[in-house]
Amino acid sequence: MVTPVSSVVLTKVREMSAEVAASVFPQLEALLPHVQKPIQYVGGELNSTVKPWDSSDVRWALMYPDAYEVGLPNQGVMILYEVLNEQEGVLAERTYSVWPDLEALMREHGVPQFTVDSHRPVKAFDVFGLSFSTELGYTNMLTALDLAGIPLESKDRTLDDPIVLAGGHAAFNPEPIADFIDAAVIGDGEQAVLDMTRIIREWKAEGRPGGREEVLFRLAKTGNVYIPAFYDVEYLPDGRIGRVVPNKSGVPWRVSKHTVMDLDEWPYPKQPLVPLAETVHERMSVEIFRGCTRGCRFCQAGMITRPVRERSITGIGEMVEKGLKATGFEEVGLLSLSSADHSEIGDIAKGLADRYEEDKIGLSLPSTRVDAFNVDLANELTRNGRRSGLTFAPEGGSERMRKVINKMVSEDDLIRTVATAYGNGWRQVKLYFMCGLPTETDEDVLQIADMATRVIAKGREVSGSNDIRCTVSIGGFVPKPHTPFQWAPQLSAEETDARLEKLRDKIRGDKKYGRSIGFRYHDGKPGIVEGLLSRGDRRIGAVIRAVYEDGGRFDGWREHFSYDRWMNCADKALAPFGVDVDWYTTRERSYEEVLPWDHLDSGLDKDWLWEDWQDALDETEVEDCRWTPCFDCGVCPAMDTNIQIGPTGKKLLPLTVKKPATTG
Repeated sequence: MVTPVSSVVLTKVREMSAEVAASVFPQLEALLPHVQKPIQYVGGELNSTVKPWDSSDVRWALMYPDAYEVGLPNQGVMILYEVLNEQEGVLAERTYSVWPDLEALMREHGVPQFTVDSHRPVKAFDVFGLSFSTELGYTNMLTALDLAGIPLESKDRTLDDPIVLAGGHAAFNPEPIADFIDAAVIGDGEQAVLDMTRIIREWKAEGRPGGREEVLFRLAKTGNVYIPAFYDVEYLPDGRIGRVVPNKSGVPWRVSKHTVMDLDEWPYPKQPLVPLAETVHERMSVEIFRGCTRGCRFCQAGMITRPVRERSITGIGEMVEKGLKATGFEEVGLLSLSSADHSEIGDIAKGLADRYEEDKIGLSLPSTRVDAFNVDLANELTRNGRRSGLTFAPEGGSERMRKVINKMVSEDDLIRTVATAYGNGWRQVKLYFMCGLPTETDEDVLQIADMATRVIAKGREVSGSNDIRCTVSIGGFVPKPHTPFQWAPQLSAEETDARLEKLRDKIRGDKKYGRSIGFRYHDGKPGIVEGLLSRGDRRIGAVIRAVYEDGGRFDGWREHFSYDRWMNCADKALAPFGVDVDWYTTRERSYEEVLPWDHLDSGLDKDWLWEDWQDALDETEVEDCRWTPCFDCGVCPAMDTNIQIGPTGKKLLPLTVKKPATTG
């Protein structure tokens, strides 16, 4: 119950908040004719939400720190936006990174970072939440903070500044940005943001006692919100971390991740946003399950999202039905880390294809595992849409490498799969690999060329045509926290480039098949920067800030990324600490070393991760625990969760199939 005194305080706070929260659109509108793609800044998308400012007690500004075209389709932000706005007295709006042309004009004319929903200044909100799927968005965060008028470092912020919160996969090691954020949430965000909202609302209702430190302490005491300022990092003389310890009584030694279990209770987004400008994904997406236990040792997403939790077949059907009605999209993406592994994927695909055959609604999976592909599934996915290329991800070029990374797919499996695809009318197959995996040699990578030629040869044989293509796409391997490869050395940029050059030459030199093989690869330089940020500690914050101050923006975009800028800034910023970029990237770690993220509990047992790392070095494969006995990774008992999979035995939807109207 709010006391009369706090009611007065709340009224005054609301009045002051309303003044600073006035829309900046009149000033912004004058700038838009002078920038590219101005429509991305105007808001008003179908299914967007604008709630009255004064009727809200807790206000969130949500950001995917990239351009509108990348940020708007992001499922994480879209879900939290809807979850928060469904709550009475809670308001959530969105903001995205502005391109350098608008940034310059905003600085010149004093226009702050704004939300696209009602164009209010980000600084006016209670929480500024950023979702990081990649570490290369860190400089964009600093740009947004500076444009918003929020001090870059948390220690300089006052009661008038929002709580700066990090989430997303990169937040599982938030130490490189510890100086810039007030809090981090690891794991699923749906329930987490509601719990945080309740705590902030109560603190505000009491008159904001104790200032920022008090509300952050209340969040920390839950054990599920990480407050970097409440932890001290001690270093050893050789640069390694000695220990990470709480500096405040009542703060937990380890912070646990959030796990949402029954996905059917969280059918979001119910009304997906429809973009005004072109975006990277123009479709309605439904997450059909969360988590993965395939055990690919390089895959952070698979490790940190355990356990597997399937959405029911009826839950999926209801989300698709409501989402299509709300958006008008003509394609449905069935999303997860390995969508074809859903225990009822065949029935899901057939049921949706039947249901929407008349409407010509296409279905898509982000990629298909070699051992999960079958023609029946593929035909259902393409029945109502266009037959585009198929994407498979063997990841490792040789059989040996696939054992190292626990990607249990043989070359013969792949050849049989592509033969089936080419024999059933497909003409384009894309194969995705990584370069620089642990224990990899030149010969392992060169075997990618051999695999591609076998694919083309088999395709020509079964299709009776030479008009087929195989595209080889290669990315550099980056070791990630909370995976068995978190101890592994990273391959240098120079070695990566040399290895890929040999592969390119081998493919191009093949007179018989080379013309049918496309070759796309990223050089090794962005991977080194990503590796620096991925496994970095708090000392890396000085590098990020130096890069930002030197003009670093949109580092995930090739045309904006500058390797030299990052290396020059790192050399200067890290020199006082006696460490360098190689120390963070190409150095192998020992079991005894304290890792920067050890105090953040993803549920995975560190001893299990280490044993899996040793299995990798021994080229030992491990089965998927969905279908085999438990391997004691630790997640289910630590998080008090369990694997949730079907089949349910239910039909997709209790609806009749739409049929064309008859005349007569």
